[in-house]
Amino acid sequence: MTPPRPLPTADPRAAYHAAGDEIQAAIRRVLESGRYILGPEVEAFEREFAAYLGCARAVGVASGTDALELALRAAGIGAGDRVVTVALTATATVAAIAAAGARAEFVDVEERTLTLDPAALAQRLAGGSAPAPQAVVPVHLYGNPADLPGITAVARRHGVKVIEDCAQAHGAGFQGRRVGAWGDAAAFSFYPTKNLGAIGDGGAVTTDDPRLAEEVRRLRQYGWRDRYVSETPGINSRLDELQAAILRVKLPRLDADNERRRNLAARYLAGLASTRLVLPGTPAAGEPVWHQFVVRTPARDALRARLAAAGIEAAVLYPVPVHRQPAYRDDAVTLPVTERACRELLCLPLHPGLSAGDVDAVCEHVVAWDAARG
Repeated sequence: MTPPRPLPTADPRAAYHAAGDEIQAAIRRVLESGRYILGPEVEAFEREFAAYLGCARAVGVASGTDALELALRAAGIGAGDRVVTVALTATATVAAIAAAGARAEFVDVEERTLTLDPAALAQRLAGGSAPAPQAVVPVHLYGNPADLPGITAVARRHGVKVIEDCAQAHGAGFQGRRVGAWGDAAAFSFYPTKNLGAIGDGGAVTTDDPRLAEEVRRLRQYGWRDRYVSETPGINSRLDELQAAILRVKLPRLDADNERRRNLAARYLAGLASTRLVLPGTPAAGEPVWHQFVVRTPARDALRARLAAAGIEAAVLYPVPVHRQPAYRDDAVTLPVTERACRELLCLPLHPGLSAGDVDAVCEHVVAWDAARG
């Protein structure tokens, strides 16, 4: 079966069309208000997003990368500090750690979930090598929640702060509690292809700590407490009113969109069960939101070419682990699960704009390709 139209891996235009009239009304409301930066729309979205996650506070910023940098800085992480994280992530995770003045130290991911392995974290923190890490950044990769009970338990034993990277996991949870409400703070991205995406860029820091939230508010606008007077060195990182208004339209739809993603993922899992692909795994108590549907095969490039010939886009997120990239290379560490996964992983199309027939068409091509391999 050939799909009747090209199938992109993600489709932010479909998300716009699903709520186009409401989005246009929200845009007009902002334009007519004359208030475009840090106004009532941002304040309302911050309250609504925090309530959705079940945490006390959210602070809107200009991007997910800024959110992680400012969360780290507000938590007291800075020059000379070590931050444990994973190398199987968007480079933005490590760029934010570096921007905060800290240095990333990499540990491996779990084979099944491709998220930070609590055992690897425990081994690093118990290793006694100096200087000791000050924070850990678990990444909820592909919409799959990392093992937050395990990670936070290890971190608390060693007095290490937990700053969650939730850029791909809006609405995901673990044991009934949403990601973004577990650590000392969390960083979210609203890049257009995210589960909760703006029409432009944006981000947010979430936390239960009033002091940390207030520090992020200062840092996002030059370190000001009083206008034009910087108490600490800050940056310009403000979520604008237009994006906040658009996100307020999309937030009430997020759970339904995530349920749609779950249904499509279940269809993929059933349709590909007969193949030799390694299919995505989830933690037993985790509630994923399927930002990506990631399969693994040593013949990744051949499968990608087969799908491309049929008009089906498949993405490689991410081909080079961060610890092997020139800017952040660390030859002292070997991460076998991460390195193998980066050679094998392939993201199949998955977003709420797909139909069941679209998924079936992708599955048919993958099954036929796998059978032809002999």
